[in-house]
Amino acid sequence: MERCQVVGATVVDGSGRDPVRADVTVEDGLITRVGASGAPGERLDAGGLTMTPGLIDAHVHLGLSSPIHPRFSFRISAAELAADIFAAAGATLDAGFTTVRDTGGVDGGLVTTIAKGKVRGPRVLSCGPVQCQIGGHGYYGAEWEPTELWHRHHVPGLSALSMMSGNADELRRNVREAFRRGASFLKLCVTGGVVGGHDRLTDTQFTVEEIAVAVQEAAARGTYVTVHAHNDEGIRNAVEAGARCVEHGTGLDEATATLMAARGVALVPTFAVVEQLLHDTAGAGLDESTRDRVLGVRERMAEALAVAKEAGVRTGLGSDLIGPAQDRRGEELRLRANLETPMKALVAATKTNAEILGVAGEVGVIAPGMRADLVLWNGNPLEDPRLFADPANAVLVLQAGRIVKDLR
Repeated sequence: MERCQVVGATVVDGSGRDPVRADVTVEDGLITRVGASGAPGERLDAGGLTMTPGLIDAHVHLGLSSPIHPRFSFRISAAELAADIFAAAGATLDAGFTTVRDTGGVDGGLVTTIAKGKVRGPRVLSCGPVQCQIGGHGYYGAEWEPTELWHRHHVPGLSALSMMSGNADELRRNVREAFRRGASFLKLCVTGGVVGGHDRLTDTQFTVEEIAVAVQEAAARGTYVTVHAHNDEGIRNAVEAGARCVEHGTGLDEATATLMAARGVALVPTFAVVEQLLHDTAGAGLDESTRDRVLGVRERMAEALAVAKEAGVRTGLGSDLIGPAQDRRGEELRLRANLETPMKALVAATKTNAEILGVAGEVGVIAPGMRADLVLWNGNPLEDPRLFADPANAVLVLQAGRIVKDLR
């Protein structure tokens, strides 16, 4: 549509300000006015609904939307992998998320395909394959499988989980290859993980000097490095090396949080995946031993969130959902609302995430000049944050001014 007015909604603009009743005028994909307007154009009646900016998930894995172990043992065809990825992309949009940062698993062809409108999905910012240490987190080949065969698990143009590096020179080559294939930022695994193939949460991976190589290559392209990190030593190594964002941050302590705040390093906690793995490990395509790794992570991550907020660390929001069950991405906002407030959870998923992703001038708040990425909710999620978790409550979704979901 060229011009329309969404009228009668209660507008929560993403900035943290109190909600207001206002009309929002959209023209050529941008918001041109917040407030009453007599300009001609289509009128969308949103009486009784709550409007928010399109939500942003700063930690997704669209390429891991098939069960993980079958996915990496050649038991799922490329056609089925693509079908699962496309379904996850559409479900993400239907849940009210109009922008996501894919932190490992998709290849550049998928990003382009969604951007062209050939597949329903959010705007995707991608690191391409994750950069991993040989034998570290992100490798899911069999123990007997030579590392040099790992790239055969990639499906060029569709999915590519990780690249293995044995030293700084190999890492430099791999990050340059990731950028060649369309990455817009880099992600490194600097500790072990919960969903690990051959690693432990307490493992620290890559040296400060190696991480700094990726930081240097990212800076040369005007972008940044984020890191998968659970234990505090790995987090501190990444911060010392110049990383700009930390994913998970489970073992973050006060001293490292203070350092992060001083250097402007952001944190993206990921609670939804912890809940997913605690309650439906098999649904993610993982064996029950994974649950043992998860025990205690939720509590430690909540403590890390509090430590980060106290230190003044910019804190975003990411779901990190894996496997086929990626339709309730808004569960992350519900969980965060229980730890903070619904308003703070919403700001983390809009304004703050836009800042972390480097797109704050385009999305994240409802204001003139911003992209018209808007969600109309059936009810008020600030009063009942459970509404965020059920995609059926996102009754109208606009992406750059275009209606992409309408359940009215």
